[in-house]
Amino acid sequence: MDLAGIRILDLTRLLPGAFCTMLLGDQGADVIKVEEPRTGDYMRRLPPLVDGQGVVFNSLNRNKRAITLNLKAEEGRELFKRLVATADVVVEGNRPGVMDRLGLGWGTLRTLRPRLILCSITGYGQDGPFAQRAGHDLNYMATAGALGLNASPGGMPHPLAVQVADIGAGGTGAAAAILAALVGVLRGGDGRHLDVSMLDGALTWLAMPVAEVYGGGEAAVAGRTRLTGRYPCYRVYQCADGRFLAVGALEPKFWIALVEALSRPDLEGRHLDDSLEAHAELEAVFRSRTRDQWAALLDGLDVCVEPVLELAEVERHPQVAARGLVRHHAGGTEVAPAVPLPEGWRRLDPPRLGQHNQEVLAELGVDAGRLAELDVAGVV
Repeated sequence: MDLAGIRILDLTRLLPGAFCTMLLGDQGADVIKVEEPRTGDYMRRLPPLVDGQGVVFNSLNRNKRAITLNLKAEEGRELFKRLVATADVVVEGNRPGVMDRLGLGWGTLRTLRPRLILCSITGYGQDGPFAQRAGHDLNYMATAGALGLNASPGGMPHPLAVQVADIGAGGTGAAAAILAALVGVLRGGDGRHLDVSMLDGALTWLAMPVAEVYGGGEAAVAGRTRLTGRYPCYRVYQCADGRFLAVGALEPKFWIALVEALSRPDLEGRHLDDSLEAHAELEAVFRSRTRDQWAALLDGLDVCVEPVLELAEVERHPQVAARGLVRHHAGGTEVAPAVPLPEGWRRLDPPRLGQHNQEVLAELGVDAGRLAELDVAGVV
């Protein structure tokens, strides 16, 4: 595995950091999830549960070992520092200043391990007037301008069904930054403190509309951008059974093939006609059959049209099934990695709280007797 031999300490809770370190664990890194004794990651208790542990937690925490350390206790901090001396990366998701108050800030950690990479994942970054502000994905998407575009013309914005800022920036973006920093260290460079902001990441995903707006283009209006239904060739249509088709025939060749398949060659030149009349013509066509009838009719044609699936249907889609993307295990269901990995990439099931205390701390010379004392003292 590409990251075999790389040790990552994960201090995060909830989605962003967990997704980030799962990506790295899937690549072979030794990820040690460090949690608060007794309580641990909040997602462990989020229903539905399997054997007392949340299936959502399980979906994000494969290929990790789990220990508990009370970082508010001096002995807990000392054990963590000893772990840092063996680590390549620390990932944390506290508000700016928390790690410093614990005596575990960048200035301290870099003296323990000069080539260490510390990745701090926050909503708004380590500086600026919002640095201490609480938030969640919905807030970051609102501030970035993405939420305001996710609406029908004149309608109320709809919360997105996936956490774009959390996963795109706090998860995937953080993992990419860590990998780049690791390459730098392996080439002889120093360790780095990575300031990963989920607002920053969400805004980068709007690079094209931002460039258009500030470059003299038309103002972006909800429901009227090229990606949100302005043109008949790129939007969602309702079918006779109330279900939907996603039409993405943006290029002329796809549009021409589509209108021929619909027996409406008279619509050939109207793929970028944003009039209500042009939309109404296509709406009437797609309302004449059910979703699955249209899917069967258009199957195999080069028209960029797909049925809008409900989540429970996704696993049965032939492409998803052929690539084994949805997988079931004793702790619930998980989605396979989006990048090619060799056989044996799934090494560890999602861990129970503190499952690897003895194993990991033994690597630091903590024997069973001392571990029992630390347990009684509330350190682990």
